[in-house]
Amino acid sequence: MNQKPDLIYNCVMRTYRAANLNVLWFLIVLNVVLFIITLLRPAETIAFLGLTPALLSQKPWTILSSMFIHGSLFHLLFNMIGLYFLGSFLIRAVGERSFLAVFFLGGLAGNILFILLAPFSTGIGASGAICALGGALAAMVPRAPVLVFPLPIPIPLWAAIIIFLFLSFLPGIAWQAHIGGLVLGLIAGLIFKKRRRIYYF
Repeated sequence: MNQKPDLIYNCVMRTYRAANLNVLWFLIVLNVVLFIITLLRPAETIAFLGLTPALLSQKPWTILSSMFIHGSLFHLLFNMIGLYFLGSFLIRAVGERSFLAVFFLGGLAGNILFILLAPFSTGIGASGAICALGGALAAMVPRAPVLVFPLPIPIPLWAAIIIFLFLSFLPGIAWQAHIGGLVLGLIAGLIFKKRRRIYYF
């Protein structure tokens, strides 16, 4: 049996999937660049790009720009690691456009809930959007094994999401954005699952 067509197909698909990650790297680089700017001018950058619900009518762009601002190196690293691993899986499963839709709509949903429940605070970070990615994957492949530090063995993705959700209620964390993003992601994941796609991880 001639295996050449299968070999060509597999090579093309690997190249396609690798190219699809370009948008993911763009988002990561954008976050890193803006973090460097924030380090240089923290007060001005957060005031200009951070989401303060009471000032939203004066700074409407902050409902999006706040998703790319981080307050510490740990905050940035934690979110970018989550963005890379969850994002790369979701891109391979549903494609670049659907990934971007979940990322931005999840971030918006999280920020809207933050506006409603924390009107006098200032929020920054990509956590709402990343929770949306995690929620989508949890709805699609809930039993997918993942490693969660410091646990020594893999646990199901749905359990990892629950652990992360509990951590969202620690002081200083915008749990509203996490929940808003997660709910949006779960809905998106159920829609993707209903389409009966084949998921490759």
